Amino acid sequence: MSVGAMSSERIESEENVWTRRLVLFLRIMAIVSIMKGLYHWAQVTGFIGGEEEAFENQSMAWQTATVYFAVIELVAAVGLWLATPWGAVVWLTTVVSMAVIELMFPGIYGGSLTVVALEAVMLGAYLMLAWMAARERPP
Repeated sequence: MSVGAMSSERIESEENVWTRRLVLFLRIMAIVSIMKGLYHWAQVTGFIGGEEEAFENQSMAWQTATVYFAVIELVAAVGLWLATPWGAVVWLTTVVSMAVIELMFPGIYGGSLTVVALEAVMLGAYLMLAWMAARERPP
């Protein structure tokens, strides 16, 4: 193997470092989305919670939001794992939806600012990684 071939391999491996980091982040967020989606399905089906927290004993707003997140989180997880553009869009929809529900409708899930902060951190990390990955590819 020549010195030129070794240096070109090293350049190729360092060339898409931000893109690889973005894909790794998307895969981690896919796992998080699967866990969140399964948690919401566990609430719907009654696997978690007692008699008082049963799905049918909750308000219509809570039931609607829970079913919405049970479905959309799992759809987002598939798209994120595949690193598709639509997966990122669906995931961004879930992040913004959860933040809006927590801030604007605190009666549904309790209005936790911690959840909003975590969603904002994930959104910021995604935007930074996407921006850095876009910078490494020429237009």
